[in-house]
Amino acid sequence: MNETRGKRMQFFNLIALALFTLMHAPTCGGEQITVTENGKPVASVKREQIALLFPGICLIDPAKYKQFEDHIYGMIFQEPVNAKIAANGEIVPEQTGWKLNTDAFAVQFYKSFYSLKGNVIEVPKTPVYPRVDSELLSLIRTKQIGQYVTYYRTKQKARANNIQLAAKAIDNHVIFPGEIFSFNRVVGKRTEEKGYMKAPEFMGGNLVEGIGGGICQVSSTLFNAADYAGMKILERYSHSKPVPYVPPGRDCTVSWNGPDFVFQNNYNQPVLIRAHAAHGRLAVFLYSSEEINIEHRHVPNWSNLLQIGSGGGS
Repeated sequence: MNETRGKRMQFFNLIALALFTLMHAPTCGGEQITVTENGKPVASVKREQIALLFPGICLIDPAKYKQFEDHIYGMIFQEPVNAKIAANGEIVPEQTGWKLNTDAFAVQFYKSFYSLKGNVIEVPKTPVYPRVDSELLSLIRTKQIGQYVTYYRTKQKARANNIQLAAKAIDNHVIFPGEIFSFNRVVGKRTEEKGYMKAPEFMGGNLVEGIGGGICQVSSTLFNAADYAGMKILERYSHSKPVPYVPPGRDCTVSWNGPDFVFQNNYNQPVLIRAHAAHGRLAVFLYSSEEINIEHRHVPNWSNLLQIGSGGGS
């Protein structure tokens, strides 16, 4: 009985509070709220554009506010950039990113909205730190724990182009202890917009032309380097037919929305991937810190034979 009466009193209190808010809510005008970043305007909105459509009152419409906040978030968001090792071997420092501090922005916006004055809000930002900084790179570039080299024909320009793009995509990638690496996730979808070209690839046991043809040589080279380094291989598929750039059973086919190459860093130290493709030579190296206790696996190598020439196939 008392519990029911208490809930009823809470309900009436909420109704009373809502009526009080409505009675004292200001009438919306055309005053403008301007949002700036580093003192420069990035967006503006009039109160009437973001208010609930009730005659004679001026309250913020939560849905309209969220839409405006998302717009501001997208405009000021800056992706952090990891540190990397340049072609000359020097470390390129990381860059901190930025995102909107949504809680602080909401407080400022609501205060400005109900002040009934034209106001300027300087966007409150929160730093977004990169996963890999210069200090970490300097520690994990010292000890080579895995390597594998394959060869390709430079005269097959489209295929060579695709190999170089995929190698660049995995280069400088750091896998933290216990973290899982997915080739498809890291390299991303192979599209013409990214520069990938049509080249021979295996599909259903047949050699056909496809966007990104040739990148399976990159996944195969990475697989052998990771396997040699003792990584935990979680997902790996072979082609339906032998390929010329690795020994039988040592290939690794990948396809967007299809087979993937996935492995886990099962060591207690981060692992750095370095990959480079040029002049018909594709090399993948894995590095880590001096603290790592590596357990190598035996991996057969066809390097000497492959220098004679290889080509065709994904």
